Amino acid sequence: MNYQLRKITKNRGHFPSEEAAVKLLWLAICNIEDKRAAQRLTDAGKPPNKRTGHTRLIQGHTTTNWKQALAQLTTAYPDRITPYL
Repeated sequence: MNYQLRKITKNRGHFPSEEAAVKLLWLAICNIEDKRAAQRLTDAGKPPNKRTGHTRLIQGHTTTNWKQALAQLTTAYPDRITPYL
């Protein structure tokens, strides 16, 4: 996913505002997740060794140490993170 997001921002270059950059990244993440969800649907009936989709990011899967990461982000970027908590 990181590669795909870097590719999108590199191709775009300059953003007129921070809001425009966030919007583009959000749309890119939605597009990436839609493609992964479609791949998971096609792989649903296959045995595990025949699946081709990415298994690392599964919708509904838990993220470890999320509270610690959120605390660090809040400390580093209080004006950006705090309004969304």
